[in-house]
Amino acid sequence: MYDSNAGKYAIVTGAVIALIAVVLGAFTAHALKDVLDTYSKAIFETGVRYQMYHAFGILIIGVLFNLSRYSEVWLTRAAWAFGIGITLFSGSLYILALSDIRWFGAITPIGGASLLLGWVFLAVSTCSPRTN
Repeated sequence: MYDSNAGKYAIVTGAVIALIAVVLGAFTAHALKDVLDTYSKAIFETGVRYQMYHAFGILIIGVLFNLSRYSEVWLTRAAWAFGIGITLFSGSLYILALSDIRWFGAITPIGGASLLLGWVFLAVSTCSPRTN
């Protein structure tokens, strides 16, 4: 059954994730500029960049939820994949940059795979009819 609020939830979620990305980007540029070395700063900034890219992806999902022709099941899967991917990919990069705990780097590809899967799910949603 179609959740009429799903689009609203996705837009709010995407906006909050984008807001956090902006805050983290500013935090890196100002508060961490003298704390992180060049390598760690680049790692942190990569996390912020990919978080923002996928916040836009979630915003797109929110808009597509409101168009009656796209599969809500696949859009929901895409949104969850992006959320999990942001958490694992960007989150592991943030922790890696701030703590220098190298094994967090092993989590990053799992998050990257989830982000990729989210884009696949988004594409599939446009090819699958919505069922009500």
